[in-house]
Amino acid sequence: MKTVRKVLFWLHLIAGMLGGIVIFIMCVTGAALSFEKNIIEYSERDQRVVAIGEERLGVHQILDRVKAERPNAVPTSISISGEPTSAVTVSLGREGLVFVDPYTGAITGAGNSSVRSFFRFNTDLHRWIALSGDGRPIGKAITGATNLMFLFLAISGIYIWFPRNLTWAAIKPNLWFRRTSNGKARDFNWHNTIGWWTSLIMIVLTVTAAVISYQWAGNLVYTLTGNEVPKQQPQAPQTPPTEFVVPSNINAMWQIAETQSPGWRSISLRLPISKDATFTIDEGRSWNIFGRSTLMVNAETATVSKWEPYAERNSAQQIRSWMRFTHTGESFGFVGQLIGFIACIGGAVLVYTGFALAVRRLFAWRRRRIPEVIS
Repeated sequence: MKTVRKVLFWLHLIAGMLGGIVIFIMCVTGAALSFEKNIIEYSERDQRVVAIGEERLGVHQILDRVKAERPNAVPTSISISGEPTSAVTVSLGREGLVFVDPYTGAITGAGNSSVRSFFRFNTDLHRWIALSGDGRPIGKAITGATNLMFLFLAISGIYIWFPRNLTWAAIKPNLWFRRTSNGKARDFNWHNTIGWWTSLIMIVLTVTAAVISYQWAGNLVYTLTGNEVPKQQPQAPQTPPTEFVVPSNINAMWQIAETQSPGWRSISLRLPISKDATFTIDEGRSWNIFGRSTLMVNAETATVSKWEPYAERNSAQQIRSWMRFTHTGESFGFVGQLIGFIACIGGAVLVYTGFALAVRRLFAWRRRRIPEVIS
């Protein structure tokens, strides 16, 4: 067991030194992104809330108003909330989005560009270390591999931390911060204490990140739950349309989506529409607050082509939807986001203290080696 602990210690140290910088970046940006949705919504609260009018406009009229205001823009989606005081959100791809009053058709705002730019920059850093264009696959490969290193660090750290004699006297010193006599003792105490309180959270964050990043990890969820791995359908490259035309029967298709699930909380439609109109519906019935159902409506006949309620999806599909928002902490509301934020800050401190301890170990080794070389 002593040999295993020693091997794990050195692997832990090497993995930390190799991936430390990228892990630090992912932790800091992860902390910054913990409350992204909340901050954006708060900064845009005046644009998102409207006064209740007498009658709501149809989707066709809303998109016509957007087209009139932004003639060169190509809408990529439209989302309507069941809340009567919520503005309609129309995404415009790279041109951002606009909020539209569903009663008057007036554009109430185009989002908070500075706040969204801040979070977009942090997302780019978090996902592909801010590389762009052809460099993004390289950045994604680096962050994906580093995330697996982080998973190993969290698991091996628990093993290394566990005292050989499992007694309260051996465990107590590493459960909380304490006064120390020098920097080395402080870094050691911080590294052990923060590692103890955050390691399990880090395992959850890194495992869910692996499922998001790697196809094999996503397929493993299907295999472990006894579900068939879905076949990957090759996608032909699509040329984005240069001009957006509102389908004449879009109101009829939207009406089908509303009647498909009475009591819906929100409905989103992907644009432009080709053969089928694809609706994403929050039915408000699942324990998973991010559980969404999918409805496909034939664009020519305005009839239902396919209906996939979230409750009827297989266990692997439901687990994967949980993982996506468990990674951000949103699955458990504000408390989950706060825990994720604290864990990310803790992860950044672990990198700092780990580097500090490793550098001190290197200098101590060199000091021991110099007299040997001289003699």
